[in-house]
Amino acid sequence: MIDRPDDLVRLRPWEDLVVVSHGRIVLATDRDGSFDGGPNRGLFVHQTRLLSRHRCSIDGLPPKPVALSNVTQDSWTGYYVLLPPGADPGERDQGSGHMEPASEQTLELLLNRTVSDFLREDLALTNFSPRPTAFELAIELDADFADQGETMDERRQQGEIDRRWHEVDGAWELAFNYVAEHEAARIERRLRIRVAAADSPPSYQEGRLVFQVELPPHGTWRARLDFLPEILDVAGGVGRDVARRRNLFLHESARFSTPECDTLAPVVTGALERARRDLANLRLGDLDQGERSWTLGAGLPLYAALYGRDALTASWQAAMLGPEMMDGTLRVLAGLQGKEVDDWRDEQPGRMLHEAHTGPLAALDLNPRRRYYGSITTSGFYPVILAELWHWTGDRDRVRPLVRPALDALRWLETFSDRDGDGFYDYQTRSSEGVIHQGWKDSPDAIVDADGAPVSPPIATCEEQAFVHVAKLHLSEVLWWLDEKDEARRLFHEAGELKKRFNEAFWMEDEGFFAMGLDSRRRPIRSIGSNPGHCLAAGIVDSSLAGTTAARLMADDLWSGWGVRTLSARHPAFNPYSYHRGSVWPVENASFALGFLRFGLHAELETICRGMFEAVRRFDFHRLPEAFSGHARGADHPFPALYPQANSPQGWSASAVVCFLQSLLGLYPYAPLKMLLVDPHLPAWLPEITVRDLRVGEAQVTLRFHREGEASSYEVLDQRGTLHVIRQPSPWSLTASFGERLKDALASFLPVK
Repeated sequence: MIDRPDDLVRLRPWEDLVVVSHGRIVLATDRDGSFDGGPNRGLFVHQTRLLSRHRCSIDGLPPKPVALSNVTQDSWTGYYVLLPPGADPGERDQGSGHMEPASEQTLELLLNRTVSDFLREDLALTNFSPRPTAFELAIELDADFADQGETMDERRQQGEIDRRWHEVDGAWELAFNYVAEHEAARIERRLRIRVAAADSPPSYQEGRLVFQVELPPHGTWRARLDFLPEILDVAGGVGRDVARRRNLFLHESARFSTPECDTLAPVVTGALERARRDLANLRLGDLDQGERSWTLGAGLPLYAALYGRDALTASWQAAMLGPEMMDGTLRVLAGLQGKEVDDWRDEQPGRMLHEAHTGPLAALDLNPRRRYYGSITTSGFYPVILAELWHWTGDRDRVRPLVRPALDALRWLETFSDRDGDGFYDYQTRSSEGVIHQGWKDSPDAIVDADGAPVSPPIATCEEQAFVHVAKLHLSEVLWWLDEKDEARRLFHEAGELKKRFNEAFWMEDEGFFAMGLDSRRRPIRSIGSNPGHCLAAGIVDSSLAGTTAARLMADDLWSGWGVRTLSARHPAFNPYSYHRGSVWPVENASFALGFLRFGLHAELETICRGMFEAVRRFDFHRLPEAFSGHARGADHPFPALYPQANSPQGWSASAVVCFLQSLLGLYPYAPLKMLLVDPHLPAWLPEITVRDLRVGEAQVTLRFHREGEASSYEVLDQRGTLHVIRQPSPWSLTASFGERLKDALASFLPVK
C-alpha cells in the first residue's frame, strides 16, 4: 500500500499520557496535566511514585484546559480557563457565533513545569475580565511511595508515611517522609513541596494546599512550587547539575543537517498541502453549481454551513488553487440575495447573505438562520471577489451574469447602510434575534471604546469603509472591460471620494493610526485594534499614512510574536482568549500581508508571514485553527493557547496559508491581458519553492521561485497556453511601474503613477 499524501495519521504511544522528564525524575500525567493515583501516573524518582495526586481547583471547580504541550522533554506548559468566580456570564450570544462565557470573561491559569534536579512548578492566575474577582485556589497533593509496578498491580511493600506541614527558613513546606523495611533491606525516601514564592500566604487543609486570591481586572497572581526529592538510600540521589551536563554533551556531540534543515520550507509546503485538502473537504456538495463551481462550509465542528463572507474570503485568499470556489460562491450567493424587507432575518433587497443553516431549528424557522442577512461585510466583499474572478479567468461569459448582483449589493449599501447620508456605511440589526455587531468582528462584545465600555450600534467601522472602497474601485475596472463605461466612471469617482472622506474622518494623528470606527454620534472609536490592517489591504489608506499605519499595527501591543492581535494588549478590555478582544486570527493576518505587499512594505510582510508559519509548525497536521490566543510570545508562553471553541479545520484559516505565499511571491494575475505579474521577495527561511500548474485564464504555468543571496528570482519550468510572465509589482501596488500594455488598457479611468 502506498502512503496517501493527505492522511492525518499521527501515531503517539501512550496517547492519554504526558511525560516530562530528565534522568531519574519522571512526571507522568493525564492529558490535562493532572493525576490522581492512576496506573503509571505521578511524580516518579528512582521508579518510586513520590507524588500520587495533583489536582487544581478554583472554588471547587476544575479549570478547563485549552492548550497543553511539552515544550521540551524536560518542560511543559498548560493553559486553562474558566469564568471568574462571581462574574455574570450574561446572556448567550444571539448572533451567529457560539462564544462561551469563559472566552469573553476569562480567568486564566498558566502552569509551567520544568524538571532538572527537581520539579519546579510556576503558576500564574490572570483575571482577563472587567471586574475584580476573589476565590480559593486549591491544589490537592498526596504521596504513596509506590513502586512503579505497584501502580498497575497490588501493593506489596509496607512502610510508614509521615506528612508534615511546617515552616522552614521562612518558607512553608509540605513534607512527605517514607521509610520501609524488608528483612535486612531498608529504604528512606522523601518529597518536600516548598512554596518558594506566592503572592498570598498558603495554608494546608485536608490534603489541599490552599491560597486565597484576589485579583483586580488584568491583575495577575503568581506562585512557585518546588518539588524536592530525596532518595537517601541511593548513592548520588538524582545526580547533580544534570541540566548543565546534558547541554554540554549536546553542544559537543556530532550534528546532522540537510539543505532545508534550518528553514521553514517543509512547514510551508506541508501547510499548503494540508490547506488544499481541507478546503476541498469543506465543499458543500449540495450547493454545487457544476463540477468545477462550488462553495464551502466555514469550519468544523461548529460551522458546517454556508457563511457568505467566510466563503467569499476563503475562495479569494485561496484563488491560487483555482477559480472554482470563487465561481461557485458568487453564484450561490447571487441566488440567495435579499429580495424583500424582512426584519426578523435582517433582510433587505440586494443585501447579501450572512449565513444559511440546515439544522432543525433553522429549517423549522425557530430562529432566522435558515436564511439570515445580518452582515455588512458580505455585500461589500461580493464585488471584490467578482473582480478577482475576472483577474484570474478573464472570462466575460462567466463574469457578466454576476455583475447585476454585485451592483445590487452596492445599491443596498447606499440605501440601507448609509442611513444618515454622511457617506459612511454603518450597521444595526432590526431583528429580535439578530447579530449585534455586523462588521468584520461580529461577536457581541467586539467593539469597545478606549475605556473598555461597549459601543452600541449604529457603528461605521473602518474596515467596512475600506471594503466598499475597494469594491467600487475593482468593480469599475470590470465594468470598463464589459463596456459599461458610464457606470465604471461613476464607481471609480465614488471610490476616490470615499477615500478622501475616510482619511479625514478616521485618522487619529496622536495615535498614528485609524479609529476602529465611528459611533452613533459619529465620534471616533479610539480603541487600538487590528481593524485598520484591512484598510491597508483594501488600499483606502492614503499613501502618506501607510508606513505609519503598518508600524503601529506591528507594535508590541498588537503584534504578539505569532500574529496581530484583534485588540491591543494595553487596552482595558484586552483578553487573549476573547473572540475579538485580543485573540489572533490567521485569516485577517493574511489580508494584512497583502496590505504590506500593496505598499511595498516587505520587512513587515516577512515578519507577519514568518510568525504565522512558525505558529503552523506548532499545530497538529500543519493546520492553523480558527483563532488562537494573543499571549506575547516568550519564555512564559512558548506556544499560543487556543481560543476555547476554535474550529479546525477552518476554511479561511486554510486559505490564509495560500494567501501568505501569494504575498511573498508578489503574485498577481491579469487574465484579460494574458499576464501574470510576479515580484518575489523570499525570506531566508523559504529559500526556494515551486508552484505547479498555476491557472491564469486558459493558460497553465509552473514556476520555480528561488533566493540568490539577498535577491529573489524565478524561472518558468513549464507553460501551456499563452501567458506573459512579467516581473513587477501588482497594478494596485503603490510601488508599481506599469508595463505599457497594462497602462494603455487601464489609463482611461485609472490614475497611473
